[in-house]
Amino acid sequence: MENKKLIEFNKILSKHAPPFRDRAELERGKYDFAIAYPDPGSLPLDGLLAALKDGLSDEGQDLALYPDVQGYAPLREYVSYKLKRDRAMTVDPEQVVLGDGSSQHISTIIDLLIDNGDAVITEDFCYSNSLTKLRISGADIHGVRCDKSGMKPDNLEMVIADLVAQDKRPKLIYTIPTFQNPQGWTMTLERRKALLDIASFYEIPILEDDCYVDLRFEGDNVPAIHSLDLTGQVMYVGSFSKTIAPGLRMGYFVGPEEIIGRFRMVRKISGSGVNEFAALAIHRYAMSGLDDHVEQLLKIQRDRRDTMIATLGETFGSNAKWSTPEGGLYLWLQMPESVDLNEVTKEALEAGVGYQPGTMFAADAGSGQNYARLCFGYNSSEEISKGIEVLSDLFSQKGFF
Repeated sequence: MENKKLIEFNKILSKHAPPFRDRAELERGKYDFAIAYPDPGSLPLDGLLAALKDGLSDEGQDLALYPDVQGYAPLREYVSYKLKRDRAMTVDPEQVVLGDGSSQHISTIIDLLIDNGDAVITEDFCYSNSLTKLRISGADIHGVRCDKSGMKPDNLEMVIADLVAQDKRPKLIYTIPTFQNPQGWTMTLERRKALLDIASFYEIPILEDDCYVDLRFEGDNVPAIHSLDLTGQVMYVGSFSKTIAPGLRMGYFVGPEEIIGRFRMVRKISGSGVNEFAALAIHRYAMSGLDDHVEQLLKIQRDRRDTMIATLGETFGSNAKWSTPEGGLYLWLQMPESVDLNEVTKEALEAGVGYQPGTMFAADAGSGQNYARLCFGYNSSEEISKGIEVLSDLFSQKGFF
């Protein structure tokens, strides 16, 4: 029997399926301020090649085996050492799970903890991919107001108390406390302690997303929230994407055995694992050259941040405000409230400039029309200046200033 009618998959999709994304949405501008890419010229290709050669020579035949479900043990040992050295965290390698960047771990935690209708706390504007995953899971997302010091404790407690009064105790607090994405601020030590105290009082776990912390080029280091925790309620994710290369897809999660045991089961059921080939290279390179590479990388990123800020001052002047982050890869642009930056995103891209409008990062899915995240990692300083000038000309033509 012939049946030439095409199946309409849109009618049978799972309710948990993500929204459709057209390939056109993946277009990049010549001046790419949209995505937090590092400088391609700074990638440590020679060092990675040498590290991979050493790793394959020593352990290459082990690639014939399926890898440890938690990831390459020597790299987990390095992560444990690095977190102790840099973040004052005492973590056993068995508490570490490797995976594809930090997003995979965030997604897994959401799958493990969040049911449809569960309340989740985030910053008022935060990482768009995490928000998307939470929405797909049916989470009831509540954003907490922030200032340059991070989440406001009084607003956090008010939001939680209101939810508890409705018998909707939040399942999770998700925060990016260092070089917050997209707002760029770093949460102060006092705010971190306040957040931990509030979360402990209401018995709410925290997921600390610290994937940008290694990109500090000025200011004082602030301890990880995890390092301040005495209750075991803080889970932690980090990444090598921003310090080595996003294309290697390697990040790490730190959490309690109750959660890690379920990570193992997720890997077993899905047949997934950690890329041992990449792990060999990252481990050898981390042991030999990563610290020196990061030092050089920070000089590049600081110069590009300064160039973007200086050009904004020259071209936007008092018509806009922007953050001055102490690290990371982006700043947060604020236009007058009457401006809707969603309206000109496509025109900007056609003119060669990519940026992400603030609504992408809004916990309430509607605020932030007059905001944009501008990344300064990928383009050269000269290109950054030109791109900001193009953006300024477009905004001026639109009557934004």
